[in-house]
Amino acid sequence: MNVYVLQTALELARRGVDVEIFTRATSSADQPIVRVAPGVLVRNVVAGPFEGLDKNDLPTQLCAFTAGVLRAEATYEPGYYDVVHSHYWLSGQVGWLAADRWAVPLVHTAHTLAAVKNASLAEGDSPEPPLRSVGEQQVVDEADRLVVNTEHEAQQLGSLHQADPGRIDVVHPGVDLQNFAPGDRQRARAALGLGVLDAGATVVAFVGRIQPLKAPDVLLRAAALLPGIHVLIAGGPSGSGLIPRSAAGGPASPDGLVQLAAELGITDRVTFLPPQSRDDLARVYQAADVVAVPSYSESFGLVAVEAQACGTPVVAAAVGGLSVAMRDGVSGALVQGHHAEDWAKAIGGIVGRDPAAMRRAALEHAATFSWAHTVDALLGSYGQAMADHRARHHGPQRARRSGRRFSMRRGVRA
Repeated sequence: MNVYVLQTALELARRGVDVEIFTRATSSADQPIVRVAPGVLVRNVVAGPFEGLDKNDLPTQLCAFTAGVLRAEATYEPGYYDVVHSHYWLSGQVGWLAADRWAVPLVHTAHTLAAVKNASLAEGDSPEPPLRSVGEQQVVDEADRLVVNTEHEAQQLGSLHQADPGRIDVVHPGVDLQNFAPGDRQRARAALGLGVLDAGATVVAFVGRIQPLKAPDVLLRAAALLPGIHVLIAGGPSGSGLIPRSAAGGPASPDGLVQLAAELGITDRVTFLPPQSRDDLARVYQAADVVAVPSYSESFGLVAVEAQACGTPVVAAAVGGLSVAMRDGVSGALVQGHHAEDWAKAIGGIVGRDPAAMRRAALEHAATFSWAHTVDALLGSYGQAMADHRARHHGPQRARRSGRRFSMRRGVRA
Protein backbone atom coordinates (compact mmCIF):
# COMPACT_ATOMS: atom_id res chain seq x y z
CA MET A 1 0.00 0.00 0.00
CA ASN A 2 2.82 2.41 0.83
CA VAL A 3 4.41 1.74 -2.56
CA TYR A 4 1.07 2.30 -4.29
CA VAL A 5 0.45 5.65 -2.58
CA LEU A 6 3.92 7.02 -3.19
CA GLN A 7 4.26 5.90 -6.81
CA THR A 8 0.83 7.18 -7.83
CA ALA A 9 1.52 10.48 -6.06
CA LEU A 10 4.79 10.93 -7.94
CA GLU A 11 3.13 10.15 -11.27
CA LEU A 12 0.23 12.50 -10.51
CA ALA A 13 2.71 15.26 -9.72
CA ARG A 14 4.41 14.67 -13.08
CA ARG A 15 1.01 15.32 -14.65
CA GLY A 16 0.73 18.68 -12.88
CA VAL A 17 -1.47 17.49 -10.01
CA ASP A 18 -0.47 18.62 -6.52
CA VAL A 19 -0.73 15.81 -3.96
CA GLU A 20 -0.64 15.97 -0.18
CA ILE A 21 -0.22 12.68 1.71
CA PHE A 22 -1.37 12.54 5.34
CA THR A 23 0.10 9.72 7.42
CA ARG A 24 0.63 9.02 11.10
CA ALA A 25 4.03 10.03 12.49
CA THR A 26 5.83 6.96 13.85
CA SER A 27 9.00 8.59 15.15
CA SER A 28 9.86 11.76 17.01
CA ALA A 29 12.40 12.36 14.25
CA ASP A 30 9.65 12.64 11.61
CA GLN A 31 9.40 16.17 10.30
CA PRO A 32 5.85 17.55 10.31
CA ILE A 33 6.09 18.36 6.60
CA VAL A 34 8.34 16.65 4.05
CA ARG A 35 8.42 17.56 0.37
CA VAL A 36 9.46 14.31 -1.27
CA ALA A 37 9.29 15.66 -4.82
CA PRO A 38 7.94 18.72 -6.65
CA GLY A 39 4.19 18.58 -6.20
CA VAL A 40 4.21 15.86 -3.51
CA LEU A 41 3.97 16.88 0.13
CA VAL A 42 3.88 14.41 3.05
CA ARG A 43 2.33 15.52 6.33
CA ASN A 44 3.33 13.39 9.33
CA VAL A 45 0.45 13.83 11.76
CA VAL A 46 1.09 13.19 15.44
CA ALA A 47 -1.60 10.79 16.65
CA GLY A 48 -0.77 8.55 19.58
CA PRO A 49 2.62 7.29 20.74
CA PHE A 50 5.38 7.02 18.16
CA GLU A 51 6.23 3.45 19.11
CA GLY A 52 4.54 0.54 20.83
CA LEU A 53 1.11 1.09 19.28
CA ASP A 54 -0.40 -2.23 18.24
CA LYS A 55 -2.37 -2.49 14.99
CA ASN A 56 -5.57 -3.14 16.94
CA ASP A 57 -5.04 0.08 18.92
CA LEU A 58 -4.92 2.29 15.83
CA PRO A 59 -8.69 3.01 15.79
CA THR A 60 -8.28 4.75 19.15
CA GLN A 61 -6.22 7.42 17.38
CA LEU A 62 -8.71 8.26 14.64
CA CYS A 63 -9.92 11.36 16.47
CA ALA A 64 -6.41 12.73 16.96
CA PHE A 65 -5.45 11.95 13.38
CA THR A 66 -8.59 13.57 12.00
CA ALA A 67 -7.94 16.70 14.04
CA GLY A 68 -4.46 16.95 12.55
CA VAL A 69 -5.83 16.61 9.02
CA LEU A 70 -8.52 19.25 9.53
CA ARG A 71 -6.08 21.67 11.12
CA ALA A 72 -3.77 21.39 8.13
CA GLU A 73 -6.60 22.20 5.72
CA ALA A 74 -7.67 25.15 7.88
CA THR A 75 -4.44 26.97 6.97
CA TYR A 76 -5.62 27.22 3.35
CA GLU A 77 -8.38 29.18 1.68
CA PRO A 78 -11.67 27.26 1.41
CA GLY A 79 -11.81 25.00 -1.63
CA TYR A 80 -8.10 24.17 -1.65
CA TYR A 81 -8.59 20.42 -2.19
CA ASP A 82 -10.53 18.89 -5.08
CA VAL A 83 -10.62 15.21 -4.09
CA VAL A 84 -9.88 13.09 -1.05
CA HIS A 85 -8.46 9.63 -1.86
CA SER A 86 -8.31 7.39 1.19
CA HIS A 87 -6.39 4.12 1.42
CA TYR A 88 -7.39 1.35 3.87
CA TRP A 89 -10.47 1.48 6.08
CA LEU A 90 -8.96 3.59 8.87
CA SER A 91 -8.07 6.41 6.52
CA GLY A 92 -11.45 5.93 4.89
CA GLN A 93 -13.06 6.92 8.19
CA VAL A 94 -10.94 10.08 8.28
CA GLY A 95 -11.43 10.77 4.57
CA TRP A 96 -15.21 10.43 4.91
CA LEU A 97 -15.31 13.20 7.53
CA ALA A 98 -12.78 15.40 5.71
CA ALA A 99 -14.56 15.11 2.36
CA ASP A 100 -17.87 15.95 4.01
CA ARG A 101 -16.33 18.93 5.82
CA TRP A 102 -14.62 20.26 2.69
CA ALA A 103 -17.55 19.55 0.35
CA VAL A 104 -15.45 17.46 -2.04
CA PRO A 105 -15.82 13.85 -3.26
CA LEU A 106 -14.27 10.86 -1.54
CA VAL A 107 -12.51 8.15 -3.56
CA HIS A 108 -11.60 5.09 -1.52
CA THR A 109 -9.29 2.11 -2.04
CA ALA A 110 -9.67 -0.64 0.56
CA HIS A 111 -6.58 -2.67 -0.51
CA THR A 112 -7.81 -5.51 1.72
CA LEU A 113 -11.20 -6.39 3.22
CA ALA A 114 -11.80 -7.93 6.64
CA ALA A 115 -14.40 -10.35 5.31
CA VAL A 116 -12.00 -11.65 2.66
CA LYS A 117 -9.13 -12.04 5.10
CA ASN A 118 -11.30 -13.78 7.68
CA ALA A 119 -12.55 -16.25 5.07
CA SER A 120 -9.00 -17.41 4.32
CA LEU A 121 -7.16 -17.26 7.63
CA ALA A 122 -3.87 -19.08 7.97
CA GLU A 123 -3.33 -21.40 10.92
CA GLY A 124 -2.41 -19.31 13.96
CA ASP A 125 -3.60 -16.06 12.40
CA SER A 126 -6.09 -13.82 14.22
CA PRO A 127 -9.35 -12.74 12.57
CA GLU A 128 -10.03 -9.09 11.87
CA PRO A 129 -12.35 -7.59 14.52
CA PRO A 130 -16.02 -6.74 13.87
CA LEU A 131 -15.08 -3.06 14.33
CA ARG A 132 -13.19 -3.17 11.05
CA SER A 133 -16.03 -4.85 9.15
CA VAL A 134 -18.47 -2.20 10.35
CA GLY A 135 -16.03 0.58 9.51
CA GLU A 136 -15.45 -0.78 6.01
CA GLN A 137 -19.18 -0.94 5.34
CA GLN A 138 -19.57 2.69 6.41
CA VAL A 139 -16.82 3.86 4.07
CA VAL A 140 -18.21 1.82 1.15
CA ASP A 141 -21.61 3.42 1.70
CA GLU A 142 -20.21 6.97 1.88
CA ALA A 143 -17.53 6.99 -0.84
CA ASP A 144 -18.33 8.66 -4.14
CA ARG A 145 -16.19 6.13 -6.00
CA LEU A 146 -14.45 2.92 -5.02
CA VAL A 147 -11.15 1.94 -6.65
CA VAL A 148 -10.24 -1.75 -6.72
CA ASN A 149 -7.26 -3.63 -8.13
CA THR A 150 -9.10 -6.35 -10.06
CA GLU A 151 -12.52 -7.41 -11.33
CA HIS A 152 -12.49 -10.14 -8.68
CA GLU A 153 -12.16 -7.50 -5.96
CA ALA A 154 -15.02 -5.53 -7.51
CA GLN A 155 -17.21 -8.62 -7.28
CA GLN A 156 -16.23 -9.06 -3.63
CA LEU A 157 -17.23 -5.47 -2.84
CA GLY A 158 -20.61 -6.12 -4.39
CA SER A 159 -21.27 -9.46 -2.72
CA LEU A 160 -19.84 -8.65 0.71
CA HIS A 161 -20.69 -4.94 1.04
CA GLN A 162 -23.48 -4.45 -1.51
CA ALA A 163 -21.45 -1.78 -3.30
CA ASP A 164 -23.04 -0.20 -6.35
CA PRO A 165 -21.15 -1.56 -9.41
CA GLY A 166 -21.61 1.82 -11.09
CA ARG A 167 -19.39 3.44 -8.44
CA ILE A 168 -16.54 0.93 -8.76
CA ASP A 169 -13.47 1.54 -10.93
CA VAL A 170 -10.99 -1.28 -11.63
CA VAL A 171 -7.47 0.14 -11.64
CA HIS A 172 -4.51 -2.23 -11.84
CA PRO A 173 -1.48 -1.20 -9.74
CA GLY A 174 1.73 -0.54 -11.62
CA VAL A 175 5.40 -1.29 -11.25
CA ASP A 176 8.49 0.89 -11.63
CA LEU A 177 9.84 -0.67 -14.81
CA GLN A 178 13.05 1.33 -14.58
CA ASN A 179 13.97 0.16 -11.10
CA PHE A 180 12.67 -3.39 -11.53
CA ALA A 181 14.47 -4.72 -14.56
CA PRO A 182 16.66 -7.72 -15.43
CA GLY A 183 20.18 -7.76 -14.01
CA ASP A 184 23.21 -9.99 -13.71
CA ARG A 185 22.20 -12.94 -11.50
CA GLN A 186 25.62 -13.74 -10.09
CA ARG A 187 26.35 -10.10 -9.33
CA ALA A 188 22.99 -9.78 -7.54
CA ARG A 189 23.71 -12.90 -5.48
CA ALA A 190 27.14 -11.62 -4.53
CA ALA A 191 25.64 -8.30 -3.40
CA LEU A 192 23.18 -10.17 -1.17
CA GLY A 193 25.81 -12.42 0.38
CA LEU A 194 24.93 -15.47 -1.73
CA GLY A 195 28.19 -15.52 -3.63
CA VAL A 196 29.19 -18.75 -1.88
CA LEU A 197 26.48 -20.66 -3.75
CA ASP A 198 27.44 -22.64 -6.82
CA ALA A 199 26.85 -20.79 -10.08
CA GLY A 200 24.20 -23.35 -11.02
CA ALA A 201 22.38 -23.29 -7.68
CA THR A 202 18.61 -22.77 -7.78
CA VAL A 203 17.31 -19.95 -5.57
CA VAL A 204 13.64 -19.49 -4.69
CA ALA A 205 12.83 -16.15 -3.04
CA PHE A 206 10.05 -14.93 -0.77
CA VAL A 207 9.51 -11.18 -0.37
CA GLY A 208 7.00 -9.72 2.07
CA ARG A 209 5.87 -9.31 5.64
CA ILE A 210 6.61 -12.25 7.92
CA GLN A 211 3.09 -13.07 9.07
CA PRO A 212 0.71 -16.05 8.76
CA LEU A 213 -1.28 -14.36 5.97
CA LYS A 214 1.79 -14.31 3.68
CA ALA A 215 2.60 -17.98 4.46
CA PRO A 216 6.41 -18.04 4.15
CA ASP A 217 6.34 -21.31 6.12
CA VAL A 218 4.65 -22.97 3.14
CA LEU A 219 7.74 -22.22 1.05
CA LEU A 220 10.06 -23.69 3.67
CA ARG A 221 8.02 -26.91 3.88
CA ALA A 222 8.05 -27.19 0.08
CA ALA A 223 11.81 -26.56 -0.05
CA ALA A 224 12.36 -29.45 2.37
CA LEU A 225 10.97 -31.71 -0.39
CA LEU A 226 13.26 -30.22 -3.05
CA PRO A 227 16.92 -31.12 -2.46
CA GLY A 228 19.28 -28.56 -3.93
CA ILE A 229 16.84 -25.63 -3.65
CA HIS A 230 18.13 -22.61 -1.70
CA VAL A 231 15.49 -20.35 -0.13
CA LEU A 232 15.95 -16.59 0.21
CA ILE A 233 13.49 -14.85 2.57
CA ALA A 234 13.49 -11.04 2.59
CA GLY A 235 11.15 -9.26 4.99
CA GLY A 236 10.30 -8.35 8.53
CA PRO A 237 7.35 -8.75 10.87
CA SER A 238 4.05 -7.05 10.12
CA GLY A 239 3.30 -3.47 11.13
CA SER A 240 6.00 -1.64 13.07
CA GLY A 241 7.88 -4.84 13.73
CA LEU A 242 6.61 -5.35 17.26
CA ILE A 243 5.90 -9.01 18.03
CA PRO A 244 5.24 -9.93 21.64
CA ARG A 245 7.81 -12.38 22.96
CA SER A 246 5.05 -14.84 23.74
CA ALA A 247 4.05 -14.90 20.06
CA ALA A 248 7.51 -14.70 18.54
CA GLY A 249 7.84 -18.44 18.08
CA GLY A 250 4.95 -18.86 15.63
CA PRO A 251 5.81 -20.54 12.31
CA ALA A 252 5.30 -17.30 10.38
CA SER A 253 7.35 -15.01 12.62
CA PRO A 254 11.06 -14.38 11.95
CA ASP A 255 12.15 -16.44 14.96
CA GLY A 256 9.59 -19.12 14.15
CA LEU A 257 10.84 -19.46 10.56
CA VAL A 258 14.41 -19.95 11.77
CA GLN A 259 13.18 -22.67 14.13
CA LEU A 260 11.06 -24.28 11.39
CA ALA A 261 14.04 -24.39 9.02
CA ALA A 262 16.02 -26.18 11.72
CA GLU A 263 13.21 -28.68 12.35
CA LEU A 264 13.01 -29.39 8.62
CA GLY A 265 16.77 -29.86 8.42
CA ILE A 266 17.27 -27.13 5.82
CA THR A 267 18.98 -24.42 7.87
CA ASP A 268 21.99 -24.47 5.56
CA ARG A 269 19.70 -23.94 2.59
CA VAL A 270 17.87 -20.85 3.88
CA THR A 271 19.10 -17.24 3.93
CA PHE A 272 17.18 -14.57 5.86
CA LEU A 273 17.41 -10.90 4.93
CA PRO A 274 15.77 -7.90 6.64
CA PRO A 275 13.30 -5.71 4.72
CA GLN A 276 15.03 -4.33 1.64
CA SER A 277 15.20 -0.89 0.05
CA ARG A 278 13.69 -0.58 -3.43
CA ASP A 279 17.11 -0.93 -5.11
CA ASP A 280 18.06 -3.92 -2.97
CA LEU A 281 14.66 -5.49 -3.54
CA ALA A 282 15.33 -5.52 -7.28
CA ARG A 283 18.53 -7.46 -6.54
CA VAL A 284 16.55 -10.06 -4.61
CA TYR A 285 14.35 -10.67 -7.64
CA GLN A 286 17.36 -10.70 -9.97
CA ALA A 287 19.18 -13.21 -7.74
CA ALA A 288 16.28 -15.68 -7.76
CA ASP A 289 15.33 -18.34 -10.27
CA VAL A 290 11.76 -18.29 -8.98
CA VAL A 291 9.81 -15.98 -6.65
CA ALA A 292 7.15 -17.63 -4.48
CA VAL A 293 3.98 -15.80 -3.36
CA PRO A 294 2.16 -18.35 -1.15
CA SER A 295 -0.25 -15.87 0.50
CA TYR A 296 -3.65 -16.92 1.79
CA SER A 297 -5.10 -13.62 0.54
CA GLU A 298 -3.85 -10.93 -1.87
CA SER A 299 -5.88 -8.09 -3.32
CA PHE A 300 -3.39 -7.90 -6.18
CA GLY A 301 0.14 -9.17 -5.55
CA LEU A 302 2.59 -6.42 -6.49
CA VAL A 303 5.56 -8.63 -5.58
CA ALA A 304 4.60 -10.95 -8.43
CA VAL A 305 4.69 -8.14 -11.00
CA GLU A 306 7.95 -6.71 -9.65
CA ALA A 307 9.59 -10.13 -9.88
CA GLN A 308 8.42 -10.64 -13.47
CA ALA A 309 9.68 -7.16 -14.39
CA CYS A 310 13.13 -8.47 -13.37
CA GLY A 311 12.64 -11.47 -15.65
CA THR A 312 11.93 -13.91 -12.82
CA PRO A 313 8.98 -16.34 -13.08
CA VAL A 314 6.52 -16.63 -10.20
CA VAL A 315 4.82 -19.48 -8.37
CA ALA A 316 1.80 -18.02 -6.58
CA ALA A 317 -1.26 -19.07 -4.64
CA ALA A 318 -4.44 -19.03 -6.72
CA VAL A 319 -6.05 -16.31 -4.58
CA GLY A 320 -7.26 -12.75 -5.07
CA GLY A 321 -5.63 -10.77 -7.85
CA LEU A 322 -2.63 -13.04 -8.35
CA SER A 323 -4.27 -14.57 -11.43
CA VAL A 324 -4.06 -11.08 -12.95
CA ALA A 325 -0.60 -10.25 -11.63
CA MET A 326 0.90 -13.28 -13.41
CA ARG A 327 -0.04 -15.62 -16.27
CA ASP A 328 -0.58 -19.18 -15.16
CA GLY A 329 1.44 -21.60 -17.26
CA VAL A 330 3.18 -18.78 -19.14
CA SER A 331 5.10 -16.53 -16.74
CA GLY A 332 4.78 -18.90 -13.80
CA ALA A 333 2.29 -21.18 -12.08
CA LEU A 334 -0.72 -20.81 -9.82
CA VAL A 335 -1.13 -23.32 -6.98
CA GLN A 336 -4.46 -24.34 -5.52
CA GLY A 337 -4.21 -24.59 -1.73
CA HIS A 338 -1.16 -24.55 0.51
CA HIS A 339 -0.01 -28.16 0.76
CA ALA A 340 3.78 -28.47 0.70
CA GLU A 341 3.66 -31.30 -1.84
CA ASP A 342 1.70 -29.20 -4.33
CA TRP A 343 4.06 -26.27 -3.90
CA ALA A 344 7.12 -28.48 -4.31
CA LYS A 345 5.68 -29.89 -7.52
CA ALA A 346 4.88 -26.43 -8.91
CA ILE A 347 8.28 -24.98 -8.04
CA GLY A 348 10.06 -28.00 -9.46
CA GLY A 349 8.01 -27.73 -12.62
CA ILE A 350 8.96 -24.10 -13.19
CA VAL A 351 12.63 -24.71 -12.41
CA GLY A 352 12.66 -27.55 -14.91
CA ARG A 353 11.24 -25.49 -17.79
CA ASP A 354 13.15 -23.50 -20.41
CA PRO A 355 14.50 -20.59 -18.31
CA ALA A 356 15.01 -18.25 -21.28
CA ALA A 357 11.41 -18.69 -22.43
CA MET A 358 10.09 -18.15 -18.90
CA ARG A 359 12.13 -14.97 -18.51
CA ARG A 360 10.80 -13.59 -21.79
CA ALA A 361 7.22 -14.39 -20.81
CA ALA A 362 7.68 -12.78 -17.40
CA LEU A 363 9.09 -9.59 -18.93
CA GLU A 364 6.31 -9.38 -21.52
CA HIS A 365 3.60 -9.73 -18.89
CA ALA A 366 5.15 -7.19 -16.50
CA ALA A 367 5.49 -4.67 -19.33
CA THR A 368 1.69 -4.37 -19.42
CA PHE A 369 1.75 -2.78 -15.95
CA SER A 370 3.04 0.71 -15.28
CA TRP A 371 2.26 3.52 -12.86
CA ALA A 372 1.47 5.71 -15.87
CA HIS A 373 -1.38 3.37 -16.80
CA THR A 374 -2.51 3.31 -13.16
CA VAL A 375 -2.66 7.09 -12.94
CA ASP A 376 -4.48 7.37 -16.28
CA ALA A 377 -7.27 5.32 -14.73
CA LEU A 378 -7.13 7.15 -11.38
CA LEU A 379 -7.51 10.52 -13.08
CA GLY A 380 -10.59 9.18 -14.82
CA SER A 381 -12.00 8.06 -11.50
CA TYR A 382 -11.24 11.41 -9.86
CA GLY A 383 -12.84 13.29 -12.73
CA GLN A 384 -15.99 11.18 -12.56
CA ALA A 385 -16.16 11.61 -8.79
CA MET A 386 -15.92 15.39 -9.09
CA ALA A 387 -18.53 15.54 -11.85
CA ASP A 388 -20.97 13.34 -9.93
CA HIS A 389 -20.39 15.29 -6.72
CA ARG A 390 -21.07 18.62 -8.42
CA ALA A 391 -24.22 17.31 -10.08
CA ARG A 392 -25.52 15.90 -6.81
CA HIS A 393 -24.76 18.82 -4.51
CA HIS A 394 -24.54 21.93 -6.66
CA GLY A 395 -26.19 21.25 -9.99
CA PRO A 396 -24.52 21.07 -13.40
CA GLN A 397 -24.09 24.82 -13.76
CA ARG A 398 -21.63 25.24 -10.88
CA ALA A 399 -18.35 26.67 -12.10
CA ARG A 400 -15.42 24.29 -12.02
CA ARG A 401 -12.93 25.03 -9.25
CA SER A 402 -9.55 26.13 -10.56
CA GLY A 403 -6.47 24.10 -9.76
CA ARG A 404 -6.06 20.38 -9.12
CA ARG A 405 -5.05 19.37 -5.62
CA PHE A 406 -5.69 15.89 -4.41
CA SER A 407 -5.40 14.83 -0.79
CA MET A 408 -4.31 11.24 -0.36
CA ARG A 409 -4.62 9.55 2.99
CA ARG A 410 -2.36 6.58 3.53
CA GLY A 411 -4.11 5.99 6.84
CA VAL A 412 -3.02 6.00 10.44
CA ARG A 413 -0.53 3.23 9.82
CA ALA A 414 3.21 3.23 9.49
